[in-house]
This record gives sequence, structure tokens and C-alpha cells, in this order.
Amino acid sequence: MRKETDNFTQVANRVAWVTIIMNVVLALGKLLSGILAHSSAMISDAVHSASDIFSTFVVMIGIKMAGKSKDKEHPYGHERLECVAAVVLSVVLLITGLGIGAGALKTILSGNYEELVIPGIPALIAAIVSIVIKEAMYWYTRLHAKRIDSAALMADAWHHRSDAFSSIGALIGILGARMGFPIMDSVASLVIFIFIAKAAFDIFKDAMDKMVDHACDEETQEAIRKCILQNKEVQGIDLLRTRVFGNRIYVDLEIQVDGTYSLRKAHGIAEEVHDAIENNFDKVKHIMVHVNPAE
Repeated sequence: MRKETDNFTQVANRVAWVTIIMNVVLALGKLLSGILAHSSAMISDAVHSASDIFSTFVVMIGIKMAGKSKDKEHPYGHERLECVAAVVLSVVLLITGLGIGAGALKTILSGNYEELVIPGIPALIAAIVSIVIKEAMYWYTRLHAKRIDSAALMADAWHHRSDAFSSIGALIGILGARMGFPIMDSVASLVIFIFIAKAAFDIFKDAMDKMVDHACDEETQEAIRKCILQNKEVQGIDLLRTRVFGNRIYVDLEIQVDGTYSLRKAHGIAEEVHDAIENNFDKVKHIMVHVNPAE
């Protein structure tokens, strides 16, 4: 388990540092092009990318804390701290979106559309480059998030996807403004806010689901049940209870074995069942097996 935790942390940190470097480059590029091209949508997009840098540090801290070994005060480990990082990330994302949305709405409601400056070509180029890079970062981060089953890393992947969507909105707004509708640049910023808010809600909901104890999906429970019954000494299952703790599964079960068996033999069967579940289900962290005499 220690080796597995170390690999989890190493993969997450590698992905996080790649994300940070790319977001620094993108944020600076977007900000510069937004200022030079007089595009509020591109400047808003730059702010979004800058928020990604902070959020990735939050993810790194959460994953590092979640990877800590269990101790006297935390006998079940620290996995849920990763979910806390995802919640913080969703809040940061929402606050960023609200700032962008408020600025865009203020411009739209002002009615001074003739005073708006038409965005230049650099903003268009920056938007296209951002879409390509952020979509690539989404798939890169998502791949590794699924590989190590990390809620915080998956939240960061969706942060990349929301940035790609916001860049699409910026591109449409800039094109519209250059075609004679300058208000489209601010409308695009408002659309960006909607995408950001939706991403923040999805991340928050997923993290909260994982923080509250609930049974794993029926498909996994049925697979565990079949695994138990493959042991020919098990005559029945009196209880099979699962709960998801962070991104790990805890299993409590009661099995029936021949009541005439010695304690040593019954214990050996329980160990076989325990090891079979542990070896076949990577997400299972802890299994408690109780043996009942068969009727």
C-alpha cells in the first residue's frame, strides 16, 4: 500500500507541474494578446488560466495530504483530504467565474457599445492556440486521473476543459466584434462565466458525494459477491456491506462455513476470502470478514 501511495503521489505531482508550466505560459500569452488587441474576453480568459495555476497548487497539496500514512488520530488514513482539495478548487473556480461574469454584465448593461474597441488579430490567434492546448491538457490530465483514480486530478482536468470552452467563447466573441458587433466580446465573457460555474458545480457535487459514506455501485458489489462464492468452502453470504471512503472501498462481510470446522480452519477460509477480494479489486483498501456456522 505504501508503494501504491508513492506512485499515486508521483504521477499526480508530475501532471500538476506540467499543468502549472503550461498555464503560466498560456496566462501570460493571453494577457499580453488581450491587452495588445483590446479584448476583454481574452483578458478574462487570461484570468481564468491564471486561476488554474493556483487551483493546481491546491490539488498538489490535497493529494500530498491524502497520501499520508494512517496514524493514531487517523486510523483509516487521509484519503478524504483529496476531496477537500476538490471542494476548494470548485469554490476558487466559481469565484473566478463570478468576477468575469460581473465585469461582462456591467459592460453589457452600460449601453455604451459605440465606445467599445474592436479586438485585434493577436486575440484571435491566442484564442485558437488556447483551445488546442487546453483541450490537450484536459485529455492528458484525465488519462492520469483515471489511471490513479484521483478526484482532485479529475477536477483539475475539468478545469482545463472549462478553460477550453471559455477560449471558444472568447474566439466567438472576438470574431463577432470584428464583424461589426463589438458587444459580442463582452457577451463572450458572460458565456465563459456560465461554463466556469457549471464546471465548479460538477466538481463540488462529485467531491461531496465522495466525502459522504455510501455504498459502492451495484456492479462492483455483485462482482465482490461472485468473488467470495468462488471459494468452495463458503456456503453462503449473510452480509455484504461496502462503503466508499474518498476513492477507496471498505468491505464488511459475514460468510457461512461448515460449523464443524475448527477455529483454525475457519480462520484460514476467511483469510482466503480476504486475500481474493484484495487481489481482484484494486480500490478495496480494507476488508473485515466474520465467519458464521452454516445452518
